[in-house]
Amino acid sequence: MAPEDLALKEVALVYLDRTGGLHKFISDCRRYSDSKQCRAVYRFIIYVNPADLTELDARLGNCVLHQPIRATYLFQSVCFTSIKTLSLIPQLETENQVNVVLKLTHLPPLPNYSLNLCQFPRGYQLLRYYKVEGVVIAVTTVTKYTQGARFLCSESSCPFSTGFRYIRVHTVGATESATVRKDFTCTLCNSPLKEDVKFRVLGDKQLVEMIDTAALDVIKGNQVNKSCSRYQSFTVFLRDELPNRMKMGDRYYVTGIPTHVFSGSQLTLCLEANTIQPWLSNDPPFISDNFKCLLSVTMSSPWRFTSVLADIFAAQIVPPGTYNILKLGLLLSLVQTSNNEKKSMEHLDLLIATNDPVTVDRLLRYSLSLVPFGVQHLPSYEIFATVSKDEHGTGTAKVQAGSALLAKGGICYIGELLSLRKEAFKLLQTVLETRNITVFISGKKFGEDVDQQMTFPIQCNFWALTDANTHLKKAGQQGDAVIGSVDLSSVPANLADGFDLMIYCSESSDYHSPMNLIQHKLNEAMHQGKPLYPALQQFTTQDYKELLAFARNQEAALTIKAERLIQGYYTASRRVRTDPIHGSKISPTALKTLMFLSEAHTKLSLRDKILEQDAVIAILLYEISITARYGASVLCVAPNAIFRFDRCDRHSLNQRDIYLAQFHQQLLQFCSTYAPGMSLHFAEE
Repeated sequence: MAPEDLALKEVALVYLDRTGGLHKFISDCRRYSDSKQCRAVYRFIIYVNPADLTELDARLGNCVLHQPIRATYLFQSVCFTSIKTLSLIPQLETENQVNVVLKLTHLPPLPNYSLNLCQFPRGYQLLRYYKVEGVVIAVTTVTKYTQGARFLCSESSCPFSTGFRYIRVHTVGATESATVRKDFTCTLCNSPLKEDVKFRVLGDKQLVEMIDTAALDVIKGNQVNKSCSRYQSFTVFLRDELPNRMKMGDRYYVTGIPTHVFSGSQLTLCLEANTIQPWLSNDPPFISDNFKCLLSVTMSSPWRFTSVLADIFAAQIVPPGTYNILKLGLLLSLVQTSNNEKKSMEHLDLLIATNDPVTVDRLLRYSLSLVPFGVQHLPSYEIFATVSKDEHGTGTAKVQAGSALLAKGGICYIGELLSLRKEAFKLLQTVLETRNITVFISGKKFGEDVDQQMTFPIQCNFWALTDANTHLKKAGQQGDAVIGSVDLSSVPANLADGFDLMIYCSESSDYHSPMNLIQHKLNEAMHQGKPLYPALQQFTTQDYKELLAFARNQEAALTIKAERLIQGYYTASRRVRTDPIHGSKISPTALKTLMFLSEAHTKLSLRDKILEQDAVIAILLYEISITARYGASVLCVAPNAIFRFDRCDRHSLNQRDIYLAQFHQQLLQFCSTYAPGMSLHFAEE
């Protein structure tokens, strides 16, 4: 043994003793010893902190980071010596039976330890650890692989026809055929080796397909640099305790060793995972000074801040004051996204009907870029999960994420709703109701004994667009059309009801002349790259990103008055909008939608309590939506009820506050009249 290796083994033993690793190792040995079962391989996990190890001994720290196979051998030798010295596992015979897996707590935060798969060359890298950041787009089913195997000499008179001389253990990047083969020969008598199948040790294996995080801009539909717009997925091998640790649509940091796997005539770059860490968003804990100033000058009213936000929002796409109801709905839906895995997402799906789909589509795609996880669905892609055969020769089923799963925690913009196939229509309706998707995996097709089903939660908001031009023409020909309704006969009624809000918008829907849009587009073409409005200089896209990131992480507590107002409106509306044939037109999920809308308005207002005023905006939005679907009710809400003013000045905001206060009183009267059982909850006016 080389003196250097002996010195490094001594350091490894000291490190294990100081960090508590030796105590854990002894506990693991006792577990094996108590089982009284003789094994071919005894597996031990040793956690290594590279920083602490390098501080103790730079040579061993460098060895772990840059020569992982040699480092594994050093710790294996230390573990075997410890077992024999302390008589921890009587059944253990040879050092080859000790399978040590070094788990790194982290890698040094240096550029050379990050593997960027978008950069070239991508040739044979050093066999060492790298850190990769990516998003999971596909997973396979969990299968078994050979973790370790025992071989014996086929010559019965050979000393190695018994014992544990020949042990094969899986190494990084090795395939099943590399671990278990039939061409091994005895080093003593050169006779063929045969496997003792009774001692084969199996472990779990799963393949995960990921894409580089830079590709997120592509699936959002953003324009990127043409020279860097090609992205290729890469495969991560998860073994033993790592399978089922990664979920589709989530973003992770994976520390592992890159390997090259042959699949037929193709050579594929893969990553053998060592550790997995979930990605943590770096949402700023602040908002810009301009928004702070705006918040301070609008504190006199609980409605003004969000009113101004919606008015000047997306001034790059449409002039301020245009499509304000739609822009407010988009902001509320964006606020109801979540990067928190532990918190269930409170969805807010939007169906937008418009006779100007080109402009509205640009507005939706712009809004999509304001959240980290936003996906623009393309008709050529699948919107939900699909099953295919893994191409790495494993024969297992691979579940490929569709647009909805990739948009986890964000927005899935479907685009033109009628572009979906009939099957997707039915699936979308089911998903809007259940918020999950189930895929069927045929056991016969993928070499399994039984069929399987995998269910994935859908945690995103859906936006869909439909062209109302044909609907308007048809509605104009009908003499019995309900006042205030928009005909959407080409969209199945059950599918339309699955969306939380239906927003109808056109150039004149907010009482604005279409000349404003025409003038905006002409100015945009003539002054490309220049801000057209003062609001663009004062409130940038980055400011809105920070505001939304700050707002969606806030907690909002529901007050009793707001809850009673929402419940009173819900009960009264179900009674008012009921016919003896079809029943109530108000869905049972409407109560939850109203709660989510109120909460989103509170967060967007940067408050921590849901007030009655937030419930008023939520109810008004919902009433506008339900009026567009089924016609006006006794509340007689106008299509532009939330934004009745042409300009966003002090006088117009005062007039808006007066109207909303009057509607609040009208709402209380509506609840006490049509929901008399709820009248106890409202104070006499």
